[in-house]
Amino acid sequence: QVQLVESGGGLVQAGGSLRLSCAASGRTFSGYAVAWFRQAPGKEREFVSGINWGGGSTHYADSVVGRFAVSRDNARNTVYLQMNSLKPEDTAVYICATGRPMSEITTAQAMRSSLIYPYWGQGTRVTVSS
Repeated sequence: QVQLVESGGGLVQAGGSLRLSCAASGRTFSGYAVAWFRQAPGKEREFVSGINWGGGSTHYADSVVGRFAVSRDNARNTVYLQMNSLKPEDTAVYICATGRPMSEITTAQAMRSSLIYPYWGQGTRVTVSS
């Protein structure tokens, strides 16, 4: 079992930045993919970014390329999502997910599916004002 706790959300003006954290307990992220999703009111959950904990390869939704950056801290067993140049349309609850071994994710598209992750955090709310 893996427990995930997100933090770092808040209210920010358009153009501002936030850094989200996803800390794991129960076991390490080792060997897993770790992904960030977001869900805005009235909308479906969507993939934002993912990272291969072992190799460090990263993936992004087209809507955040060049603005968001995902990274990991092995010592802290934590994944970060640095969000810059925030837009009102980035407003959502951001949720991290994990639990699928990278060896089972054979395509970048597979990482983007919410269906493959058994462990989810509660989310942290990000609100971007215009």
